Amino acid sequence: MIFTLSPGTEAAWRGIGQFTFPRRADTMPSMLFSDARNGPSETLVADLRDYPEWHRGRVRYGLWLAPVMDEALHGYVAAVRQQLSDWLHPMPQRQLHLTLFVCGFEQPTSGADDDFTPAQLRRQIEQLDREPGARCVLPLGPVDSFATAAFIPVGDPQGRLSRWRHALGGAGREIRQAAYVPHITLGLYRRKLTGEQVRARLRDIDSPPRSLTVSELHYATYNAQAHFGPLESHHRMALPAVTGCVGPLDCLVME
Repeated sequence: MIFTLSPGTEAAWRGIGQFTFPRRADTMPSMLFSDARNGPSETLVADLRDYPEWHRGRVRYGLWLAPVMDEALHGYVAAVRQQLSDWLHPMPQRQLHLTLFVCGFEQPTSGADDDFTPAQLRRQIEQLDREPGARCVLPLGPVDSFATAAFIPVGDPQGRLSRWRHALGGAGREIRQAAYVPHITLGLYRRKLTGEQVRARLRDIDSPPRSLTVSELHYATYNAQAHFGPLESHHRMALPAVTGCVGPLDCLVME
């Protein structure tokens, strides 16, 4: 499942290094527990049942993503999930990733507003092929949480995610009822917890590695009738390296 924030609900994200995550007015509602003033009062427990009213018998659900390939980040996520194992549903089969664009249910032709056809996928691939851009490095923020899930915030200081999303959106409408907030999901909640409990626990968690390297974009699908099942990649787009970079932050500012 894909979890997002409602429009205008991003709270003030904490800065990392030389980068600062976007801020919103304090008076706006928030779905981030880091916003003690406007954030949610408690977690929402994920009900692991079938959702026939959503999938209506359709099986494969498609999205574009950036896979997480960094071993240090994998190790960090495994450690944090262990720290929060009494709170989160385990999801060992679902590969770590950053969701880029939500496509919908794969169908040969479009009959519902959340169907996604092969023709739409071809147009999206053509759009990305015209101007794929180079691989990039995105800053990571301290662990935060929606009411539904704990996550690692991902920044987009150079607008790379926005440009890819614009290209994909030009070939097909995204299935989204809320604003896009880039993040890496740690897990969905299986216990009801107060905001105070969540903030206290998250304060004790070490910060993640400084950055996420995006070197590939994938179109992938998962079984919508199975919880946390594996992602199956159907199209991979390798991004070229930026020439002249000494380290990852050099690549970030040059790109």
